Amino acid sequence: MDGGGTGVRRLTVGTGAGLDTADMVLNIGPQHPSTHGVLRLKLVLDGEQVLACEPVVGYMHRGAEKLFEVRDYRQIIMLANRHDWLSAFANELGVALAVERLMGIEVPERAVWLRTALAELNRVLNHLMFLGSYPLEIGAITPMFYSFRERETLQTVLEEVSGGRVHYMFNRVGGLKEEVPAGWTHRARRAIGQVESRMPDLDRLIRRNEIFLARTVGVGVLDAATAAAFGATGPVARASGLDFDLRRDEPYLAYGELDVPVVTRAAGDCHARFEVLLDQVYVSLELANRCLDRVDQLTGPVNVRLPKVVKAPEGHTYAWTENPLGVNGYYLVSRGEKTPWRMKLRTASYANVQALATLIPGCLVPDLVAILGSMFFVVGDIDK
Repeated sequence: MDGGGTGVRRLTVGTGAGLDTADMVLNIGPQHPSTHGVLRLKLVLDGEQVLACEPVVGYMHRGAEKLFEVRDYRQIIMLANRHDWLSAFANELGVALAVERLMGIEVPERAVWLRTALAELNRVLNHLMFLGSYPLEIGAITPMFYSFRERETLQTVLEEVSGGRVHYMFNRVGGLKEEVPAGWTHRARRAIGQVESRMPDLDRLIRRNEIFLARTVGVGVLDAATAAAFGATGPVARASGLDFDLRRDEPYLAYGELDVPVVTRAAGDCHARFEVLLDQVYVSLELANRCLDRVDQLTGPVNVRLPKVVKAPEGHTYAWTENPLGVNGYYLVSRGEKTPWRMKLRTASYANVQALATLIPGCLVPDLVAILGSMFFVVGDIDK
């Protein structure tokens, strides 16, 4: 309206009969407790309803793929270890598998089974973090304490074998860094047993909690067709009914000798994604136990002897793994030198977070955090 002939036009933002209205543009992040890192969501709001969502990435980008080109094949494992800081062992493993495939290296059987056991323990550690942090983001504090109790039990085991609690650096081209300590498999099985016996505490606390159900059931529904169109994989895709898991469908390591149950749901909502994560913990603990039983039956080395300077022959290869958050792909191109000519990462979080542009519009602001947290991503895994 005209304010006393000054020519200033005052615009009322909101809803109501006879009022001029305008959409509000709101930024969530790049620093926000539910974004699991430095992610920015540019939202267009009409009142409390989200009309459009644009994920803005790149705030943590450190050029890992470019750095691979000036690091040798031993050093790139350290760089690839870090993009998904909750899945460090799995990240190392993918690089090692790609290099071994290009060089034609056959990894000793004992190392194969140890790698499989450690990969499953790393999967459990990843899932437990989200099983504690996701309820916390929508107001439930207690599950965090339960999930971290189990994480500490398993991290003690991983720390003993590798020396690290987060970035293990235990994979090497050709196997593992070193043999596991004497009696380690027994202590690992005991830790797994403790976690298995206490997981029902966390399960009963949150899975059927009526407040948690009200915040997650029917919220943020991602149907199977949309999940597939965006290239979503892992727990996010399986919660939408996509029955795909590389451990079963294109086995690597020792998975071909294991019966891998694949946890799926059909609802595709926030609760389905949480349930898939929760039930996968039980599966991975059982798989790790079976791998450790097999390790105890095997003797021999856990790595192969490599030359002082490792050079992959000229060529290219692609290795992919079922990482905790979804499928990771490693495209390696070599020109016969000691460093890769090109190493391209296909990370799970990068693909999964794209679906937010379709998933969030139409929801209300109070449901935004519930949807965002249920996509289970790590921002470093997006930005690399």
